[in-house]
Amino acid sequence: MTDVETLRQLMPPRAAPEAPVDWAAVEASWGTEFPSDYRAFMEVWGPGAIDGFFQIQAPEPKAEEPASPYGGMLLETLTAEDVWTSSGKEPALEGTRPRLISWGSDAAADIVCWDASDDDPSAWPVLVYNRGKGVWQRHDCGMVEFLVRVLRAEFPANPLSDLSLWGRHPARLLSESEEERLLEQGLDPWTE
Repeated sequence: MTDVETLRQLMPPRAAPEAPVDWAAVEASWGTEFPSDYRAFMEVWGPGAIDGFFQIQAPEPKAEEPASPYGGMLLETLTAEDVWTSSGKEPALEGTRPRLISWGSDAAADIVCWDASDDDPSAWPVLVYNRGKGVWQRHDCGMVEFLVRVLRAEFPANPLSDLSLWGRHPARLLSESEEERLLEQGLDPWTE
């Protein structure tokens, strides 16, 4: 079973993604292809929030100015680059300068990125800035495997600052528009 198939069991898709991704434009602007598991994730789930805690960033073109002042792949990447220079790192990361691309963040202000230094996107490890500990950690897995391991509580310790997703399944991902639609109906999107 692939990691995407496993994640389907742990977080069943609720609806098809709302808009296709223009991968050619996104990848041209970043100067690299993106990992196949992230592309598959976007085809199955699309961007959104997992259980109101963890935000999966939409793939967006790299531009001079972020598309939104409230977050997104570019703004979170700029934040990650700033945090990298001013925070602690686990010993294996000391003295390194990875090429960061953020794909996730959470309500505890953790930032989840790839180290996109390798020419092969399938080799990009996940780097997590755990704000609670004030330290960057490396996880030698892809984006989807990372989510599977968090939802199954399979890491030696929770890589995030909060236990909201640790060992939690089934989990739910809602797109921003689905979350807004439920709120407009007077429903709490996360207790339905």
